[in-house]
Amino acid sequence: MSDKKKSKSGRKKFHFGWNSIGLKLLDIFILKKYLGTFFFATLLILAVVTMFDITEKLDAFLTAPLKETLFDYFVSFLPYFANQLAPLFTFIAVIFFTTKLAGNSEIIAILSSGISFNRFMRPYMIGAAVIAAMIFALSNYVIPPTNIKRIAYTNKYVKNVQVTSGVDIQLMARPGEVVYIGRFENSSKTGYRFSFDKFKNKELVSRLTSQTITYDSARMYHWTAHNYMIRDFDGMKEKIRTGDKLDTIIPIEPRDFLISEDDQETMTTPQLSEYIDNQKSRGVANIKAFEIEKERRYASTAAAFILTLIGVSLSAKKVKGGMGINIGIGLVLSFSYILFSAVTSQFAISGMTSPWVAMWIPNFLYLGIGLFLYYRARKF
Repeated sequence: MSDKKKSKSGRKKFHFGWNSIGLKLLDIFILKKYLGTFFFATLLILAVVTMFDITEKLDAFLTAPLKETLFDYFVSFLPYFANQLAPLFTFIAVIFFTTKLAGNSEIIAILSSGISFNRFMRPYMIGAAVIAAMIFALSNYVIPPTNIKRIAYTNKYVKNVQVTSGVDIQLMARPGEVVYIGRFENSSKTGYRFSFDKFKNKELVSRLTSQTITYDSARMYHWTAHNYMIRDFDGMKEKIRTGDKLDTIIPIEPRDFLISEDDQETMTTPQLSEYIDNQKSRGVANIKAFEIEKERRYASTAAAFILTLIGVSLSAKKVKGGMGINIGIGLVLSFSYILFSAVTSQFAISGMTSPWVAMWIPNFLYLGIGLFLYYRARKF
């Protein structure tokens, strides 16, 4: 009899604890489990990925100096890869430890003590906010500058995908100012068959032509024309000036027209926004990859909340198949999210949709899935 009383009193004490000061302990407990599992899963998968990457690029790693491999490549590659797959790691973390809680009937005990499912979700959302803030900072500000060395390393030792020359380049430097370069070689920063036309009220008022023009990398927008000729037009009158060398300021630089495959990954979001605006004003068409990258950074931040919602709602109930069933479903959903994002990005590249729509369609779709699962989970 005394044992029963003790048991009842202990249960009452447990219920009282969760409903008062114990709620803070519950928040801390879930938050620690969530973030701890997230970082553990991240490190574990990164270790596996590193082994595969070393195997794939072994020839390059043996050729390159060890210092460059460690500090130019891996110091950037590991955070970059972890950030790219952060939605997957988030989902795995939630599914793994929430399924374990459900299997031990701890969630039933928490909810039966009077705590609502909405309140139970609070520490998960706090954890998602921490992860989302980390993803936002890494994607928008921290990782892009480090990508410069990583991409330079892969171009030098693995496979060079850098665009080093261009032909028939035409773009608008400023409103009413059109630049044409017949051929440009980035190795020497030299352009051939150069012309620079100025228009006023749609009439040509000046044309600068030169056999060659070179860009000074040390000074922004600084160009030097060689063997130049300037023709100034005033109605039917024409004035011609020639010379061997002319230093001039033209607000374009080689990266504005020599666009390589991974250039968008080397810019912080403010730089990316400025670059996109400048390229649009110049009439440059091939900037879809830059617009997609900008929207992807924001969409992946929101994905932390959406996948957390799905993960908790999916794994909060105890199932006969145990942890394996939930983890299997979770992996399918998380990989399908990543695959769907890759597919919709191609819609933007092909012009079928805008980059914003392409990057946010997966979030809206999976948010709908999450709300449906959450509605079902509330009927616990």
